[in-house]
Amino acid sequence: MTLVAVQPLVALIAGILILAMPRLLNYIVALYLIIIGLVGLFPHVFT
Repeated sequence: MTLVAVQPLVALIAGILILAMPRLLNYIVALYLIIIGLVGLFPHVFT
């Protein structure tokens, strides 16, 4: 499964969680940004 296939799935799950529990928004956004940053900095680790 490639990163391109995973991103829409992560976005869908995050959207559902935000609707169910709006306080989760800060944590979901922070975690997403950290993961995307790590993938950008160390692409060889995640491929």
